[in-house]
Amino acid sequence: MVNNTGGPAGGPAIDAGLDEFRIAFNQHLVCNQVLAQALVSGMKELGYGRIINVISTSVKQPLPNLGVSNTIRGAVANWSKTLANELGGYGITVNNVLPGATNTSRLKSIAGVKSELTGQSVDDIFSEMGAESPMKRIAEPEEVGATIAFLASPAAGYINGINVPVDGGRTKSL
Repeated sequence: MVNNTGGPAGGPAIDAGLDEFRIAFNQHLVCNQVLAQALVSGMKELGYGRIINVISTSVKQPLPNLGVSNTIRGAVANWSKTLANELGGYGITVNNVLPGATNTSRLKSIAGVKSELTGQSVDDIFSEMGAESPMKRIAEPEEVGATIAFLASPAAGYINGINVPVDGGRTKSL
């Protein structure tokens, strides 16, 4: 099971309305719980399962101007670790993939908003984002997908309860 939901709107946490938090909580955590409850019994019967949550590097290093997203993604990470502890004995692993800046429509939208506010071109904004990584570029979706595919495979059978940044080394914490 791969949980991958687009992020909530940007902005400071202090300015977000309660409904913004409720909606994001439902979209990012409650839906994961509903899906897990629907599938885990079958995984237990098989003695094998994978739950992979695509969240964000904000779990390790909150990102500026993404207050609701930072908050909710942290909750998903802790939910995942809890499930990893509860389900590992059944051969079920639960892990998180933490994409950094990735060439997706969401990132293009974020860059578009920044472009309108600053007058910079979207290409220049992408270049700046890429420069934040030791790899000097942003990720392609296939690179995130390859990480998910590995974690879903039998080869990742003893990897459980972790956060895997796919950010070219941009995150400053271990």
